Amino acid sequence: MRSFETEIENPVVERDIIELADKIAAFNNLQIDEEKFRSLRLARGVYGQRQEGVQMIRIKIPYGKLKSNQLRRISKVSDEYSRGRLHITTRQDIQIHYVDLNRTPELWAELERDDVTLREACGNVVRNVTASETAGIDVNEPFDVSPYADALYKFFLRNPICQEMGRKFKVSFSSTDEDTGLSYLHDLGYIAKIQDGVRGFKVLVAGGLGSQPRHADVLYDFLPSDKIIPVMEGVLRIFDRYGERKSRAKARMKFLLKDIGLDAFRELIAQEQKAIALKSVPIDADAYVPSVPVAVKATQVTIKDETAFTLWKSTNLIPQKQEGYVAIGIKVLLGDFYTDKARLLADLVDKYAAGEVRLTLRQNIVIPFVKEDLVPYFYQELEKLGFVEAGYNKAVDITACPGTDTCNLGIASSTGIAEELERVIAAEYPQYLENQDLVIKISGCMNACGQHNMANIGFQGMTVRTSDKLIAPALQVLLGGGNLGDGNGVFADKVVKVPSRRGPEALRRILNDFEANANGKQFVDYYKEKGEKYFYNFLQDLQDVTNLTQEDFIDWGEEEKYVKAIGIGECAGVVIDLIATLFLESDEKIENAKEALENQVYSGAIYYAYQSMVNSAKASLLSANKKTNTHASIIAQFDDLFVASQKIDLTTTFSEFIYQINKFAPTEDFARKYINDASLFLDKVRAYRQAETTVAAKAI
Repeated sequence: MRSFETEIENPVVERDIIELADKIAAFNNLQIDEEKFRSLRLARGVYGQRQEGVQMIRIKIPYGKLKSNQLRRISKVSDEYSRGRLHITTRQDIQIHYVDLNRTPELWAELERDDVTLREACGNVVRNVTASETAGIDVNEPFDVSPYADALYKFFLRNPICQEMGRKFKVSFSSTDEDTGLSYLHDLGYIAKIQDGVRGFKVLVAGGLGSQPRHADVLYDFLPSDKIIPVMEGVLRIFDRYGERKSRAKARMKFLLKDIGLDAFRELIAQEQKAIALKSVPIDADAYVPSVPVAVKATQVTIKDETAFTLWKSTNLIPQKQEGYVAIGIKVLLGDFYTDKARLLADLVDKYAAGEVRLTLRQNIVIPFVKEDLVPYFYQELEKLGFVEAGYNKAVDITACPGTDTCNLGIASSTGIAEELERVIAAEYPQYLENQDLVIKISGCMNACGQHNMANIGFQGMTVRTSDKLIAPALQVLLGGGNLGDGNGVFADKVVKVPSRRGPEALRRILNDFEANANGKQFVDYYKEKGEKYFYNFLQDLQDVTNLTQEDFIDWGEEEKYVKAIGIGECAGVVIDLIATLFLESDEKIENAKEALENQVYSGAIYYAYQSMVNSAKASLLSANKKTNTHASIIAQFDDLFVASQKIDLTTTFSEFIYQINKFAPTEDFARKYINDASLFLDKVRAYRQAETTVAAKAI
């Protein structure tokens, strides 16, 4: 028995971890294909890193709420299995790097001792459910969205309908109309509303960033809170069935909605409701355990630098709706901090706050429930940790993805240029320490993990090529994006592409012009007034690559000459399936279906059976060298190639056979029949495949 098996109390979690350990062993013994193994480990938070032989581990922190004991546990794991550095992501996760693949099961088991999971932190699944970091304390919120985010996260974790989708799926909750959860760029975004005394949400669908950003559509102006889970289940089932699977670039929800249209999409959701077991899922917000601040008397301290303290209070304190309390925003440079500080921070919030921190979408930390008279003491203690830099969520607080530091897809350094730009602002534009209306974000590639194309000023890592074919790191400068509130936003325009070393000069010119001519306007409005050509005109000369120096070929934060090296991206976990593996998976899914049936989870049992039939049909089509882009196309093609030609006799069409899934309610009787149908179907296609293989072998 492996050591971690005796430490895990939850049998479902134990099974997950054992499965990961077994698959790693099979992969090491060359028993499963590398591409197939990738999909499994990604759904368990194990992500390939730019550096060969090590992994990045993404730890899921639902809606960014992290208890002090969990922060200590993550710190312990990082020290033991990694290098003691923690990285906060723009989706409120924590990442640790340089982890040995073979140690990931025991690492996961260690985390689970404090209810911290890796499950579905990466891969083609529902990713971490994010939310406004001020949920529960926001002075403007109609209600706390935390219980709703928590219920939705738990409902879809390990849910069979969303384990093997064509692409990832991202969900957010916003506490107020300020839309701090950025609903307009998510696959599903919820904004808290109250209508006629009923709690509910404005629902947006099919937003996204990446190389082709898309503003989400309003799916419902108001949806009662008991409907958010059934509606999301319908959306996921439609996405799973009709979403692109072959072309990774077109596999997101935004492309599906663009193809079929909003009205048709709503109709598909309505049609799917018959197959959904729970038409209403009331969420008992009162049962959600809220944060409870400790009762402690103020500790007298002497502030050494009153000027710095006053500035910090003006930029880093967040009002709370609970009288007598404030929250403290900690600006974390590039989202990176270390375990020694993390432990001391955990001790501090345990003794003097509510025993928790919040991770933010801008890669920072918030400490809620700080008594107002304890603010000087917190400042003193946080100063010892280096956590009192002014400018939380202000212009100087730049968001950046890891870029070429660790990411396979990174083209240019995000972190290096971010540090330099923050230095430029602090030194040359100190007034921006208190400016919260200017948002700067940086991504190392077009995938927009740093959210550059929704920023007022954004930078995207690229390259430029000289006439003699030398390659230098570059930055695409994007301008004019911004969050307008209540589910409305605007994406930035691509204005110029400049060598990376000229990024600071581009920023200086933009800020100088803004300072001189905006006359109090916010940057989004000023950019809209002036237009793209205006900014292009005073930046375009920075694009000239005929006069590059040796320094221009060395990226920010690096010492060596730039070499463009892009690996295989793992964000989508694209899988190249072997026919035999697909049939084995069909067997596994039927067993999963039978287990769910025994546990009276009829909806899950039916969906496993559906997945088995799709897998079996896909294997048959691959054996005939046919493309398999979507579940819907697999079903239609199987009818054309195998049923209409009477190669395989189903006594009906495959479409009628498999689409029973959305014609009948998920009862025990239907689940039992549908599982039996899936087993018979697998037997038929496997027999046909074996016969064809035998004939082919004899012909050789």
